[in-house]
Amino acid sequence: MIQKSRVLIVEDQESERSALERVLRVAQYDVAAAANAEEALEWRDQPIDLVISDLRKFNDDRGWLSELFRSDESDPEFFPAMAYTSSTNAGVTRGPHEHVDQADMFCFLGPSNFKLRMWDNRADSPTYQNVMTLIVGADNPKSVVIPRGVVHAYQNIGDVDGIVINCPNRLYMGAERREPIDEIRHEDDPNTIFRIDD
Repeated sequence: MIQKSRVLIVEDQESERSALERVLRVAQYDVAAAANAEEALEWRDQPIDLVISDLRKFNDDRGWLSELFRSDESDPEFFPAMAYTSSTNAGVTRGPHEHVDQADMFCFLGPSNFKLRMWDNRADSPTYQNVMTLIVGADNPKSVVIPRGVVHAYQNIGDVDGIVINCPNRLYMGAERREPIDEIRHEDDPNTIFRIDD
């Protein structure tokens, strides 16, 4: 029997949490759900393959603010070592690639929407070769923690440039940028099995 990937959803809006749970269960995922960070931390000792968290925008007359990371709401394994932001033109894809040691924490807030696709490429994982696709960004702001060994790509499916923030748990090229880049670039292989265009 093939073990299903377990996805932890952290979403305070019950209707959105339930809708995402239904979609993921239909797609044959084992779903764990939490209404808040405190509930999510109860899953800390359980095997979780992917964490999808709501990114709430706190609006006021000046604009909005969104918390991307809190050490009291995250597993120390995924604490960021650095952060960067990128802009992706409409219609453009980044990836697919994977990391040997690094985990990524992508934050998709907008102003565009993205198709995010992930493939479990960890041969020793019970969810080896499972694939998941999410639509995230302006219409569905999310933070997604992608563990090492999970191939990932995202494509801007909107009409405007989109911003993505990443808070990886390892420094790019290590301390003082003296180490090899931790990246397997599947996008450089024209025969790759990892495709985002359907």
